[in-house]
Amino acid sequence: MPAELSKRLVELFRWVDPGPGSSHLVSDTSGWWRDPATLAALGPALVAPFRAVRPTVVVSPAVTGFLLGPLAATALGVGFVAAHKPGDGRLPAGPLTWAQSPPDFRGRRVDLAVRDRHLGPGDRVLVVDDWVDTAAQVRAVYQICTTRGAEPVGTAAVVDGCPPTVTKELRIAALLTPADLPA
Repeated sequence: MPAELSKRLVELFRWVDPGPGSSHLVSDTSGWWRDPATLAALGPALVAPFRAVRPTVVVSPAVTGFLLGPLAATALGVGFVAAHKPGDGRLPAGPLTWAQSPPDFRGRRVDLAVRDRHLGPGDRVLVVDDWVDTAAQVRAVYQICTTRGAEPVGTAAVVDGCPPTVTKELRIAALLTPADLPA
């Protein structure tokens, strides 16, 4: 990854206090989306480590994945498939394959669904997301891939906060770690 992109991602990132009743700060990645040079560089930078494994499709979970996934897919010259969550609005019509994540960093289990007609045998799937901390959603997408006969080839993320064993197991390549971000 170009050093300029890494530097710019850090500069544009913020921690935000959501207010009374919150026990922790939340990440604000909106600066990444607002800066045109950063936005243009994200797709190519995310997919660079995976070009040799020749993904045929990018799958990303709602909601920021719906922005990053198409950027990555365009950089690879492949299609994009959305992994929907029931609470994120209207679900797509037609048959869906569902999986439930293990507990995430908040202890929640997240349900994800992919349209059956968009993922199947022979697909080599690159999962793309902005932040992977527990890899719970990544595991759910990998399960959907397995159920549909597709092969997950790895995960590209802007930030990877997983333990090294999880990063290696799930073939996660990231542009940053939480240690790179301002305190």
